[in-house]
Amino acid sequence: MYGPERQQEILRLAREAGRVEVLSLADRFQVTAETVRRDLTALDRAGLVRRVHGGAIPAGRLDFEPDLTEREGTAADEKGRIAAAALTQLPDGGSIVLDAGSTVARLAAGIPPDTALTVVTHALPVAARLAGHTGIELHLVGGRVRHRTRAAVDAWALRAYAEIRADVLFLAVNGFCPDRGLSTPDLAEAAVKRAAIGAARRVVLLADSAKAGREHFARFASFTEVDLLITDTGLAPEQQAAIEAAGTEVVLV
Repeated sequence: MYGPERQQEILRLAREAGRVEVLSLADRFQVTAETVRRDLTALDRAGLVRRVHGGAIPAGRLDFEPDLTEREGTAADEKGRIAAAALTQLPDGGSIVLDAGSTVARLAAGIPPDTALTVVTHALPVAARLAGHTGIELHLVGGRVRHRTRAAVDAWALRAYAEIRADVLFLAVNGFCPDRGLSTPDLAEAAVKRAAIGAARRVVLLADSAKAGREHFARFASFTEVDLLITDTGLAPEQQAAIEAAGTEVVLV
């Protein structure tokens, strides 16, 4: 089977099943996993599928939301650089809000144990990373916990964020577009993100460039509400220019 024929069959399988896996495709077509990855990359560049950890999903599935483990393994190098750069944005002895997200969790993991900070988060994995830091005054926001993201949502979380005013919010996102703003698949998560934005004087968005141009079901903010975007060098120059035109500073790492 020639490459274009194989790619057409991969696209058909993705649309039928909602997802394809690299290893199962390699076995099905009797090719190497690297050959399948090249096929998926070609389909992704054509806008026909979206690469995810271990495989791909059909393009246009705006409601798709990978689980926490899958997100942690995606764009790991880029997320590491973004988290390291975000450490320079920590206020000296101030207060921060840490959103639920794999890149924000990396930031939390990089905060030195003796750092003097007040931290508020609705993300259980973030709270677990910081619970032993003696210099941090940790506040865990409660609510219904979503299993997919391990994040608290709904009324309790919204009320808590309405009562605080932190120095900096480190925000996560599933997709962002210069003109259509920031979005996530779940309405309840979007509401908490919106409340967290309102609870901070400064908003720092941590997002790898693979999320650029992606739009999900629940929109929660525009770039006029974001002070700084820290992303990787894969962000297209035209996207960077459009984001900066909205008043957001962009740092590429």
